[in-house]
Amino acid sequence: MFCVFFANNSMARSAPDSFADLAQKLLPAVVNISTTSVTKKATGKTPEMPQFPPGSPFEEFFKEFFDKNRPEQQRKSTSLGSGFVIDKKGIIITNNHVIQGADEINVILQDNKILKAKVVGRDPKTDLAVLSVETSEDLPFVPIGDSDKMRVGDWVLAIGNPFGLGGSVTAGIISARGRNINSGPYDDFIQTDASINRGNSGGPLFNMQGEVIGINTAIFSPSGGSIGIGFSIPSKVASGVIDQLIKFGKTRRGWLGVRIQKVTPEIADSIGLEKAEGALVASVSEGSPAENGKIQVGDVILKFNGQIVKEMRNLPKIVAGTEIDKEVKVLVWRNGKRVEVKISVGELEEEQLAKKEVAKPITPVEEKILEVESLGLRISNFSLQIGKRYKLKNVEKGVVVVGVDSGSPAFEQGIREGNIIVELGQVGVNTIAEVKTQLKSAEKKGKKTILLLIKNTSGLRFVALKFIAK
Repeated sequence: MFCVFFANNSMARSAPDSFADLAQKLLPAVVNISTTSVTKKATGKTPEMPQFPPGSPFEEFFKEFFDKNRPEQQRKSTSLGSGFVIDKKGIIITNNHVIQGADEINVILQDNKILKAKVVGRDPKTDLAVLSVETSEDLPFVPIGDSDKMRVGDWVLAIGNPFGLGGSVTAGIISARGRNINSGPYDDFIQTDASINRGNSGGPLFNMQGEVIGINTAIFSPSGGSIGIGFSIPSKVASGVIDQLIKFGKTRRGWLGVRIQKVTPEIADSIGLEKAEGALVASVSEGSPAENGKIQVGDVILKFNGQIVKEMRNLPKIVAGTEIDKEVKVLVWRNGKRVEVKISVGELEEEQLAKKEVAKPITPVEEKILEVESLGLRISNFSLQIGKRYKLKNVEKGVVVVGVDSGSPAFEQGIREGNIIVELGQVGVNTIAEVKTQLKSAEKKGKKTILLLIKNTSGLRFVALKFIAK
């Protein structure tokens, strides 16, 4: 005997009989975007430069003269993309890469009317741009919806200008959410199998209520054509960026001032965290909101401003989307306990991204070598000789790795000679004597792994090492 269960009609979402009514309603608000870029190139049609002996002072003079007076030829290049109107007065959304470097931007409406557009603001980090056009008539526009309400399997429509064929409609479903395609720090794409091709960039992805829940921006394709894997910027991400571009002409992002890394199961085990979650703080910038808020190296940020940090990559997006100067609560895992601190969110500036920490020089100490068989490492105090050997400068604290056993957990984790161990078991170590103390403490507690804070040419990072069984 067997039973057959049928889905309840209220639960099942069947395919619509037709998308025609919805497409007809939305098409007028979707536009084609044509850009023109002008480059200048020397034609080379000039009289020959007189010949001078090698090294003659006249040679360089005449060369400069002839180069300056070489006729130039203008060369125009064009590109096509898509966009959509969000305000009847002529505010249009598209991708930044569609209009980047353009000298002239034209918006082509569904009735083939051409309007010149100007850039209101653009954000390369999320690949978004806001344009405006002047028009005496109200333009048809579409509302922006909430992408967070969309589920994998929901129907969507993509409308755009693929290969210059304006007003093209394709249908599909949401294939996945939260995709990271390594395009930037704020990756959080919607994946869809609705056909998206070149020229669709900047066009809208609609739900069945006619709301924009994504901006089509990229495809995965070995051939350049659609294979059913397209990516859209979620409206939840885009909305905040669009509002700021309209208001300020740029994007103002929240800033915490920490360098973070992923919490692996090994790291979680070494610090007593139940599961691998959150973002591990590897360094804290001087004078940053994090430092002022007493966030420490080795803290694991579990929650920021009420939002759970499930994994490392979630934190930059959460912080970036937080209001500037807002005081928020931050929940961290510190020394085996949950601790709450308060942070006043700063504003991320470009110079902060390039800022480098300058360490103070350390007083040289006597060179000694400690064999740590349980980790497959040989460690030495810092000295002038050690610094010269490994080209180490401005070492303020830590001990130096002078040997790594091939095949050891340390070697597999990428630890190499010349690396500096700054912390062991979340305690700062400056001498091999302090290393011995921390190793004995870990042994007494029956630890199977120990957390190291390693400094190399790339910066600071945490590494959890399993002890080698004797």
